[in-house]
Amino acid sequence: QVQLVESGGGLVQAGGSLRLSCAASGRTFSSYPSITTMGWFRQAPGKEREFVAAINRSGFMMYYADSVKGRFTISRDTGKNAVYLQMNSLKPEDTAVYYCVIGRAYGSRRVTDFDSWGQGTQVTISS
Repeated sequence: QVQLVESGGGLVQAGGSLRLSCAASGRTFSSYPSITTMGWFRQAPGKEREFVAAINRSGFMMYYADSVKGRFTISRDTGKNAVYLQMNSLKPEDTAVYYCVIGRAYGSRRVTDFDSWGQGTQVTISS
């Protein structure tokens, strides 16, 4: 079982930046050949959880929600078993709890295709 722990959330003004980190403990991703995708979802108050970004196992392929494309960048460090989300040009509508996830269906944006979830980190953007 892989445990995921997010960090890096906080309060910033609109237009600012944050970098979220996700550290995986337990066995490394390489021990789970079926894990193909690492990524981020978010959930704002009163809204459903939504896909943000994901990256493939090698770290060379990624995809994004249209709402964050061009502003957010996902990356991973295979040596550190970690995934990152660099968020620039933040907007008040980016306010949400951000969750790190891992799954087995690269290309999916569905909550049900991601098997393991972190506890989440709060991101708040003030206007």
